Amino acid sequence: MSLSVWKYILSVLTLAGLIFLLRNTPIEESWKYHTVSPPYKVQNQIQSLNFSASPPTLHHKQTFYPRLGQPPSPEEELEERNLLKSIAWPQPPSDSTSLDLSQTSDPAHSLFTIVTSKNNHSWYVGDELEVQVQLRDFKGQPKRYGGDLLLARLHSPKYRAGVAGEVLDHNNGLYSARFPLLWEGSAQVDIMMVHSSEAIAVLRRLREKRPDRVYFSSIFRRGHHSEKMVCNMFLPQDQGPLCNYTDLHTGEPWYCCKPKMLTCDSRYNHAMGGYTKDIITKKEALLFLSGKNVKVPIHASTKDNIGVLPSRKETTSQKADPVKLATSGYYYQDSWRPLGGISMRHFDKASDITRCLTNKLVYMYGDSTMRQWFEYLLSMLPDLKKLNLENLKHSGPFLAVDSTHNILLEYRFHGTPIRIEPVMISELRYVANELDGLTGGPNTVVALAIWAHFGTFPMEVYMNRLRHIRKAVVRLLDRAPGTVMVVRTANPQSLERDISLYNSDWLTLQQDVVLRAMFKGVNVILVDAWQMCLASHEAHNLHPPRAIVKNMVDMMLSYVCRVRTRNQGQP
Repeated sequence: MSLSVWKYILSVLTLAGLIFLLRNTPIEESWKYHTVSPPYKVQNQIQSLNFSASPPTLHHKQTFYPRLGQPPSPEEELEERNLLKSIAWPQPPSDSTSLDLSQTSDPAHSLFTIVTSKNNHSWYVGDELEVQVQLRDFKGQPKRYGGDLLLARLHSPKYRAGVAGEVLDHNNGLYSARFPLLWEGSAQVDIMMVHSSEAIAVLRRLREKRPDRVYFSSIFRRGHHSEKMVCNMFLPQDQGPLCNYTDLHTGEPWYCCKPKMLTCDSRYNHAMGGYTKDIITKKEALLFLSGKNVKVPIHASTKDNIGVLPSRKETTSQKADPVKLATSGYYYQDSWRPLGGISMRHFDKASDITRCLTNKLVYMYGDSTMRQWFEYLLSMLPDLKKLNLENLKHSGPFLAVDSTHNILLEYRFHGTPIRIEPVMISELRYVANELDGLTGGPNTVVALAIWAHFGTFPMEVYMNRLRHIRKAVVRLLDRAPGTVMVVRTANPQSLERDISLYNSDWLTLQQDVVLRAMFKGVNVILVDAWQMCLASHEAHNLHPPRAIVKNMVDMMLSYVCRVRTRNQGQP
């Protein structure tokens, strides 16, 4: 045969070999991501956007809590152990799991009593008020163990005043609530049972064993071909390959089930998938009945109010110590008055806010409770123009500029996990990475709120996220000491229907304790959203009403534009 014929045959054989290889060799992943095994057996839907509404169940903590990124230092391990000890909660007796609803805490049968004053049955501004609470079950029998979650408030509708109380669990069905007396006149006690000890035992188990009770999804797309896959921070093992989106800088984990026909780098967006149902038994569901044993007031045995007389200067040594009572402030005439720290100013006019923020860059990172601050400032400042970046209503990012006064406002959601409408992958940024990208300085303000989307995960996850953010905050303050750092704490919310299983006040309170401890000693100001919401007459809400948001923003602005002495330099 001629040489041309041999070349033709060789070309045909080469082409056939290439076709065979392409059909039988899996597509390699991008260098940015890699497929890991195990995890997650899900029915892949080819060219479909439907997927199972009930992802596989996780059973053991050790199967889903990986130590990713840099291993924790001995100091960080010690910190984590101490933090877990600080939020340890009294557990009901082991035999309480077999109790009927009638033997669990019932706020309707429970009562509180105001402890008689030592000062001839009179109370004065500066004194401390104590209230004793007896928890009883639905049969009216006294409870013999603790672990219930109670919230306490002292308030006066006449003066539009209020302060949060401190509750002490005596671990025998008895509780004490203490309040500093901070205003003259009438004061009324409110005690609320948020959850029974038996309900909290269920929430503890869900937090440790069912981090999948809120799940997420991503669409993978190439051309007209799409696959929708389940994603989460934790996915079951030994069920198939995953796409690993662990952040290379912080080590924050995130996984998606690998599409059947697409590569991991074809991930297009992120969205909330849904709430996993049937995660508790019918018997356990009776512990979460709105209006019956979730966020229900406890009534007074006799009276629920006192009269407070003006302070007595000669007895200042007997005054309550608000710091000892962990009281950060109180309301009077609906205005928040912090105790200690900065002097509170109220920015009621647009001109006052503009004057404070002139020549300032304000970066707001976090969840939707921080977005409220952005929206509030946008509504207050007529010269602040929101730029149309074609972003979705809630997910952002958002940018607003006042070119006349040289003010820039930016809001960006924190990275996954995010329970939100679909958002582009390119817009997902971890707060620590964003902070590392800031120049900082005296004209830079950073406000953070990270809590609402972490309640369904083990507490170590939240600690890990805060640790990364804290390190980035410290790095920013080291290179730009004048940077103003503000951290908003968590707040209580309404708990209708099944919300407790996914965002309970008990879960939030534990996050609040951890956040405060982790930022202790760091040069940030904490805006105490927990006490500001608890002390208010407004109903609890995940997104507090505008009046509370105003006080929070005023607190931030008071810190940004605080009055400094000549020796203290510029803010």
